[in-house]
Amino acid sequence: MSDPAEQMITPDLLRGWPLPSAGAGKYSRGQVVVVGGAARTPGAAMLGALAALRVGAGRLTLAVAGSVAPHVAVALPEAGVVPLDQTPGGHVVGASLGAASGDLEGADAVLAGSGLDDADEAEALVRLLPSLVGPDAVVVLDAFALGVLPRCGSALDLLRGRLVLTPNSSEAGRLLGRDVDDLPDDLREIARRWEAVVACQSLVAAPDGRVWRSGAGHPGLGTSGSGDVLAGAVAGLSARGAEPAQAAVWATHAHASAGDRLSVGVGPLGFLASELLDELPRVLVEVGG
Repeated sequence: MSDPAEQMITPDLLRGWPLPSAGAGKYSRGQVVVVGGAARTPGAAMLGALAALRVGAGRLTLAVAGSVAPHVAVALPEAGVVPLDQTPGGHVVGASLGAASGDLEGADAVLAGSGLDDADEAEALVRLLPSLVGPDAVVVLDAFALGVLPRCGSALDLLRGRLVLTPNSSEAGRLLGRDVDDLPDDLREIARRWEAVVACQSLVAAPDGRVWRSGAGHPGLGTSGSGDVLAGAVAGLSARGAEPAQAAVWATHAHASAGDRLSVGVGPLGFLASELLDELPRVLVEVGG
C-alpha cells in the first residue's frame, strides 16, 4: 500500500511550489558559505560550492584548510576564500572556524562538512558553528559534519528548524545507531530527532512526517562527489530564499534529473560528479526554477 504522506516529486508539483524570485542581482540571490576542504579533499568543498552557484546563489565563500586555500582561490575565481588552520595531517582544525565568523554571520545558507576528514575536528567545528551563523541562516550538514551529530548532544539546538541533513544510507544508519531497514520511516525518525529536513537518495523527509520521493535518478549517481553536488544545490536554493524542505525537494529533483540526462548523453555509468554541475541550471529551466 502506498504511503499517504509520501508525495512524488514531479514537474507539476515543483511548478506548484515555485522557488523565490531570483531578483535582479547577486545580493538578492543570497550568500553561501561552504566549510570543509581538508588538504587531501578540497575538491569536495569545491563541488558543493559550484553546485550552489549553478542553482542560482549570488555570492560564495569557501572556508578550507590553509594549505589549499590559495589553490582553491585560483580554481574558483568566483569565490572568496578563508584559510582555516590545519593539523600536521592536513585536517581542518575545528576550533579555527572563527576565522570565517564575519562571512558566517552574513550568510543566508551554510554548507558544512564537504571534504572534512577527521571526526574529532569535525565535532569541534559543528559544536562551534551555531554560535557563528546568523539567526536566520539555513545550515546544511554533509559527510563528517553530519556523521558526528550523535556526539554533539544539544549543541545544535539553536539550529533546529533550519537544518538540512544530506546523509547517504550508511550515514543515515550511523545517525540512528542501527541498520536502515525502512528508508522512508528511518528518515522520518532522523528528521524528528534533529528537527531537520533530511535528503537521502531519492527521498526527502520533513520533521512533520511528510516525505517526498523522486522518480528520477540513475545508478550512475553513485559516484564520488555526487553527494557534495546535492548538498551544494540545497545550500544554493536555500540562499535564494527557499525554505528547507522546498530547497531539498527541488535540489533532489535537479540532482536526479541531471543524472538521468548524463546517463543518456555519456552512458549509464562513468559520468562524473563535476559533469552534473552543468546540467543543474538546465534542469531548473525546464521545470521553471
